[in-house]
Amino acid sequence: MGIVSMSKITAQIEDIQSVENLNIVTFVSNDIKLEMMSLELNEKIKIGTKVLLSVKPTAVAIGKNFSGELSYSNQIKCKISSLEVGELLCSLQMNFNAFTLESIITTASQKRMNLQVNDEVTALIKSSELAIERILS
Repeated sequence: MGIVSMSKITAQIEDIQSVENLNIVTFVSNDIKLEMMSLELNEKIKIGTKVLLSVKPTAVAIGKNFSGELSYSNQIKCKISSLEVGELLCSLQMNFNAFTLESIITTASQKRMNLQVNDEVTALIKSSELAIERILS
C-alpha cells in the first residue's frame, strides 16, 4: 500500500444548519444524502452549490451484516470491488453509484469479517471526517 489517497464524491449542497460557528451541511449525491460537520465555511458555500467531497481512507469504517442504530451520519451501501491485503493493513475499494470509496482497515478486521470481493457492505463516515475539497459551481 502506497501513499494514502482521498476518496472523492461529487455532491450538491441541500441544506446548511448553523448555530454560532458550528455548521451541519447536508449534501445529496444522486440518491444518497451525506452530512458534514464544520466549524468554518467558505462564503461561497450555499444551498445548490456543487462540490467535490473528500474523505481519508483511514476514516472510512466498514459494516457487514449489522443491524441497529449507529451514530455515523454517513452510511453508504457499497460493493467491494477489490482488496489489497497486507500483513497488517487491508485496502478495500468499494463502489456505489459512479464513485469509488477506499477504506483502510486492519488485516485482522478483514479476516474476522471475512470480507471478499463482491461483498455488500456499508461504508461508515463520521460527519466530522467528510470535507469539501473544492467548489465545482
